[in-house]
Amino acid sequence: ALARLNFKPRQLEPGHVWLAGAGPGDPGCLTLEALAALGQCDALVYDALVSPDVVAVAASAELFYAGKRGRQPSMKQEDITALLVRLAREGRRVVRLKGGDPYVFGRGGEEALALARENIPFRILSGLTSGLSALAGAGIPATMRGINKAVILATGHAAGTDDDLDWAAIARTGQPVVVYMGMANLPLISASLLEGGLPPSTPAAVIVAATTPQERIVVA
Repeated sequence: ALARLNFKPRQLEPGHVWLAGAGPGDPGCLTLEALAALGQCDALVYDALVSPDVVAVAASAELFYAGKRGRQPSMKQEDITALLVRLAREGRRVVRLKGGDPYVFGRGGEEALALARENIPFRILSGLTSGLSALAGAGIPATMRGINKAVILATGHAAGTDDDLDWAAIARTGQPVVVYMGMANLPLISASLLEGGLPPSTPAAVIVAATTPQERIVVA
């Protein structure tokens, strides 16, 4: 089937950086563009959420581990962008690989701006965002005619801090909410939504390690 697909991947040039999404975890969710990029790069800067099976595709690349798993040691964001700039200026073919989609809670926008400021050529390779893939894998439609006309993607990382979201305002929309990075703050987020008026009878699902063999789904 792939042989019949008229797909001609672009060439990753020396001195260029491609910011790529690896999808939610299952290697089968990797896009053809990302797969082709991994086969071309000679420097791979990857996050903790990227499957080892996906990292292994970049067999000819020097690997740089950036971390980025919640509450565990990680490179500072400014150090990651400095590394990307340095590798590009060394003439390397660089792939910056992130879980999900680089532009959905992946800080891809920050890295793109940093590369642009340094006049480093870059490209964005979109990936399947983890939140929506998790819903599909659990058999939960993100939207359904006659039920909802929107879906809210929110981060739970800052819950309880000065940067927290207005969960009451989100609750008042009456629309489904997909919370990324919310496990550590789940009780606080749930309480805030209920205080904002979300009915206690609202269906909810907690999905961990979506699309992977370690996936766990709890529905209430």
